[in-house]
Amino acid sequence: MRKKLHILLVSLFFLTCCVYGSLGAEDEGIIQDQQSTTNLSFIGEVSEPDSQLSGGNAQDVPTVYMTKNITPEGLMSVYKALGREATGKVAIKLHMGELGNTNYLSPDLIKDLVLSVNGTFVDSNTFYGGARNNTPMHLQVAKDHGFTYAPVDILDTDGEISLPINGGIQQKEAILGSHYKNYDFIISIAHFKGHAIAGFGGTFKNLAIGLASVKGKGKVHGAETLADAFITPQPEFLENVAEYTKAVADDKGDKIVYINVLNNLSVDCDCDGRAHKAELADIGILASLDPVALDKASVDQIYASPDEGKKHLIERIEARNGTLVLDDAEKLGVGSQQYNLVSVDG
Repeated sequence: MRKKLHILLVSLFFLTCCVYGSLGAEDEGIIQDQQSTTNLSFIGEVSEPDSQLSGGNAQDVPTVYMTKNITPEGLMSVYKALGREATGKVAIKLHMGELGNTNYLSPDLIKDLVLSVNGTFVDSNTFYGGARNNTPMHLQVAKDHGFTYAPVDILDTDGEISLPINGGIQQKEAILGSHYKNYDFIISIAHFKGHAIAGFGGTFKNLAIGLASVKGKGKVHGAETLADAFITPQPEFLENVAEYTKAVADDKGDKIVYINVLNNLSVDCDCDGRAHKAELADIGILASLDPVALDKASVDQIYASPDEGKKHLIERIEARNGTLVLDDAEKLGVGSQQYNLVSVDG
């Protein structure tokens, strides 16, 4: 039954992307001063400093930094709080939006950070149709969406490479765009939102699907070509996402940071050209050196929101068993679902 449900979900999702993606708009190191941080409850609202953990001992769990200030200054503050400075050739991994989508991250929001590290926007071509399934069209959509102040590199323009997946059960290698190897450091900036197949799209989808070549995306979805039947059961699909992210996290080591922006919280992905408008109020920006802790904290923030509109996104997450990806990733050793949430808002 779950297998049939997954096939139906994937079919509907790709039909939406292929049909609607072509409609609509024109082609698509420094540690924060500890005196300025305030501990938060892991479930959302600002609380007393002693209510700071999602579980475990404060010394044993990763830190997730948070700001409610969804501005260029807020983004810089959580990035700096991580204490891991981007060096060398820096890739800025984010979704630049499908043609017709209006929920993707604003180029103005991330501009200061991108320019401060001399970053390059990176992504790979899509497996479905839409307007980003080849490099010229993908570059045009990025330009039309305002990502013009830094270079844009479509990673699989010249082929692909593979990374080993240590401990992988479903996959033994991650197939990524070949330009991946040209970058010393990755800043993952994910627009956190719902997703028609995965339940939610955060750091894991941003890296696993976003860096994968067209062939790699097919592997994650269980198909060699778009014409193939999508037969991967939902739990295995999410495990594939976890495994691909593990390959990247292992490869980059301490040369990667993870950021989630919780705004325009639609139930749909930025790859949907006719995505629903958000029914949940914006929450903030979260960042961590642990991708599991970051996506778990982001999910917790959705559940903790006082906005009644959260029910739509929660329904999407639960209907797709979205948090299974976090369980899988934790078992693989990618990170921890326990975390210490710290505000940088002062």
